[in-house]
Amino acid sequence: MTGPDDTGRAAGNGAPPHFGPGSNSAVLLRRLELTVRHRLDGLLQGDHLGLVPGSGSEAGDSRTYHPGDDVRRMDWPVTARTQVPHVRETIADRELETWVVLDLSASLDFGTAACEKRDLAIAGLAAVSHLTVHGGNRLGAVVTTGERVDRYPASPGRLAADRLLRAVVATPRAGAGRRGDLAEALESLRRPPRRRGLVVVISDFLGSDAQGTADWERPLRGLSARHDLLAIEVVDPRELELADVGLLTVVDPETGQTLEVPTGNAEVRRRFAEGAAAQRREIAAALRRAGAGHLRLQTDRDWLADVVRYVADRRRAGSGGASR
Repeated sequence: MTGPDDTGRAAGNGAPPHFGPGSNSAVLLRRLELTVRHRLDGLLQGDHLGLVPGSGSEAGDSRTYHPGDDVRRMDWPVTARTQVPHVRETIADRELETWVVLDLSASLDFGTAACEKRDLAIAGLAAVSHLTVHGGNRLGAVVTTGERVDRYPASPGRLAADRLLRAVVATPRAGAGRRGDLAEALESLRRPPRRRGLVVVISDFLGSDAQGTADWERPLRGLSARHDLLAIEVVDPRELELADVGLLTVVDPETGQTLEVPTGNAEVRRRFAEGAAAQRREIAAALRRAGAGHLRLQTDRDWLADVVRYVADRRRAGSGGASR
């Protein structure tokens, strides 16, 4: 686990800085900004710098179809009226509005590798900010902790994005025994409806309803009807498999429930790994059903390398939006 003074480790092992109590947030944010700028600008040059590839989303005029045109842009009403194939051109909207839904509930205050999941979530917000805030684009955020929901209006410019990051870092940690409510934060973006743009959801996606199904899936589906979606899943390796450390006492930070786990038992470790894998598969399936692109960041991996790989893959695929 990183400590307040472990600021120099971010560049060496790929871990973001630890925004713990007593840390110098201004220094850590500056270090994070420099790391993000150096890595992303160095590896994602020119047209690759961005999260939403493609020519645009606003409908333009129709024109006659030419061989090689994207058949997904066929204008069927005009084609039916004229009996001549037409395609609908799109207008590139240079002023993208991006909303980030950031989950900082108590389950994010956990980490057994290079950082806490909370630090990784804030780093993901910094990367999204760097990739989207340019050319008049606006960035806003909804931050939920389970105790409070903070809304920051979408504003253009790097200075506004920096203010947003500072405000998010200063968000108090949720108290023990308070469950997060990602679904409520997502619903707040649906009503009232906002202009078409990009919605990025950063969470561990561990919330579920009384039936055990993801309570955030339905509002996420609702957002996909109007926006491009990107889900950034934040994971710690100990959530995927247990280490053999003998009898381990674990506490659920969102319910306060305590459980003793005999990690020395190989069968217990196997069943835990199988259950965790099944849970992550269901999360991935729910995100696909919602029409969201899916990027996983882990506390034991080089998170910026994963961001670069994801953005480069989307550009090569030319999806024009979230992976479906």
